[in-house]
Amino acid sequence: MRWLLVFLLAFLVFNGLAAWLRRIGLGKLPGDFSFRLGGRDWYVPLASSLVLSLLAMGIGQLI
Repeated sequence: MRWLLVFLLAFLVFNGLAAWLRRIGLGKLPGDFSFRLGGRDWYVPLASSLVLSLLAMGIGQLI
């Protein structure tokens, strides 16, 4: 249950930051999906969230 809440929170954050993340190259990875539903663009960053999780884990190991 906790992982589902974390995934939903990450989904909302990535949707808010989608334009900025695409500028730095995230969001164009294989496994990142974007689609239009109900007149709104939705962004599902599966691969980008994995990359950011690994980066956060690496930083956490250094500290």
